[in-house]
Amino acid sequence: MKRIITILVFILTAIGTVNSQNLMTPELLWQLGRVSPSGISKDGKQVVYIVSTPNVEANKNFRKKYVLSLQDGAVAEISNSDSLLLNNKVSADGKYMLSNEEVKVNKVFGSDLYPALSKSNVYVFDNLAYRHWDTWEDGKFDHVFLSEVNNPSAKKDLMEGTAYDCPTKPFGGDEDYIFSADGKQVVYVTKKKAGTAYATSTNTDLYAYDIATDKTTNITEENKGYDLNPAFNKKNQLAWLSMKRDGFEADKQDIIVWNGTTKNNLTRYRDDIHVESFIWSEDGNKIYFTAPIDGTIQLFEVNYPGLTKMLPVVKQITKGNFDIAGIVGQTGNQLVVTRTDMNHAAEIYSVEITGGQMKQLTHVNDKVYASLKMGKLESRMVKTTDGKDMFVWVVYPPDFDPNKKYPTLLYCQGGPQSPLTQFYSFRWNFQLMAANGYIVVAPNRRGMPGHGTKWNEQISKDWGGQVMKDYLSAIDDVSKEKYIDRNRLGCVGASYGGYSVFYLAGHHNKRFRSFIAHDGVFDLKSMYGTTEELWFVNWDFGGPYWDKKNLAVQNALAKFNPINFVDKWNTPILIYQGGKDYRVPIEQGLQAFTAAQLRGIKSKLVYLPDENHWVLNAQNALVWQKEFYKWLGETLK
Repeated sequence: MKRIITILVFILTAIGTVNSQNLMTPELLWQLGRVSPSGISKDGKQVVYIVSTPNVEANKNFRKKYVLSLQDGAVAEISNSDSLLLNNKVSADGKYMLSNEEVKVNKVFGSDLYPALSKSNVYVFDNLAYRHWDTWEDGKFDHVFLSEVNNPSAKKDLMEGTAYDCPTKPFGGDEDYIFSADGKQVVYVTKKKAGTAYATSTNTDLYAYDIATDKTTNITEENKGYDLNPAFNKKNQLAWLSMKRDGFEADKQDIIVWNGTTKNNLTRYRDDIHVESFIWSEDGNKIYFTAPIDGTIQLFEVNYPGLTKMLPVVKQITKGNFDIAGIVGQTGNQLVVTRTDMNHAAEIYSVEITGGQMKQLTHVNDKVYASLKMGKLESRMVKTTDGKDMFVWVVYPPDFDPNKKYPTLLYCQGGPQSPLTQFYSFRWNFQLMAANGYIVVAPNRRGMPGHGTKWNEQISKDWGGQVMKDYLSAIDDVSKEKYIDRNRLGCVGASYGGYSVFYLAGHHNKRFRSFIAHDGVFDLKSMYGTTEELWFVNWDFGGPYWDKKNLAVQNALAKFNPINFVDKWNTPILIYQGGKDYRVPIEQGLQAFTAAQLRGIKSKLVYLPDENHWVLNAQNALVWQKEFYKWLGETLK
């Protein structure tokens, strides 16, 4: 009898092991290869890409480079890709090259100001912009340097003596400075503002440096919002991404083309288009771009009519439940792109330009996915309280049985004006949530591009208004289904999504049994006083909290500030907070946790001292996931 029991235990254990391998786990999620394309080879026949694989034990990522043949799909590992790819930091005539490096401009440290006190650990500031994203200002600025290929040590600083950055902070890269197609000019992006003016403005500009005359011209001086991502076609015509209004970081983003004398906005006629990224066609007559639409990010094209009276025409190339996450380049009648969906991390695909047919080129994670049970996903339209149709994603657990009842999570997207599409996150991973037995409801509420400019802009100065009704409309509509356990509803989100959690905790009317907020805004006043990009809070809150005559900001402080409604909190809440998050700083999470504890509410604080607004460290990320599902297991039993 003892032998039979032992064998039975072994069989049940083995079955459990097999089943666990058929579902996504946090550990498996952090074993997936992360595909990042470097470009198409100079001969147009190969794609060069990098696969970065996290090593949890070593707590770092390991990178390998590969080349893939577009003719037969053959893949080979390589050690260096320099000879394969065009170096766009070398001018067309081969005479000059571009680079960027840090230059010390301002004295910030105690040791800068008082050299004899070299062991001091002091920062001294007399203006704003003293920190950004996850870094304190150190007095150094990235500048663009021009040098001759045959004499690289003799560099000319194109921004000499200025306290401005190129690449722009915090997310700019080497796409921020380029040669013109004829090699006679350098165009670079920077924001020529400092201190308080820098912290309150989004006005980046494109500057053209003429190599022959040694003169610099502001190409976009008349535009007061963002101007970014310059790119020349072979005809020496320049395109870039542009927003009109200063201070509005989520303004409609259009493609502007300049032929040297005339500027043409190619996407101004499409109210639903907010351009994410673009490339020129090989012949320079069209631009291919990505933009969110109906809960996805798709590939589009727009013609450039030049100086003719013809209007530019936008055409959608791809359709489907996926995101075109980026455009690598064009080769003949094909575009090479990266593609994701909620069940699959990024892989590289080819797209037929004329018909939109797609072919998967890389298969980095195919074996892992082939062993997994995937949850299905559906879209549905939900009627909002003001009579609008709202797009909502619903993700179901693997082996979903409509005759069972499932705990369900309302996912609140951050941004606040960022698209909720078929993205693949290594933190907010819907596949992992579904694999743990949860249905996920993810609404495209107010403030999301892809549904028209009015829908996108309605969230500004209305953080706790219609958008909160949109959230509740979504969860209430899905909760009508018989397979939703209405006694086990949770609400989760980060950034503005974290704000949403804090706000709904005081307004949910007992809908939810559990809340999880990551780096969420808890108090609008202290957020205004400690965040670094003040243009954001000026635009979305309406202005500074001390402006008593400003009805917009006073209304927001009275009606939309989560701290005002803590007396109504009555539900368990888990709070994550990054120590290096200067966008939504540490006091936000600490105040919320203190409030919950003093209210006697079951609550937990997970503090990540070395993380910014995201969680990038492998072992930290796994702790994040384990605490996430442990909390849900305790509160949504």
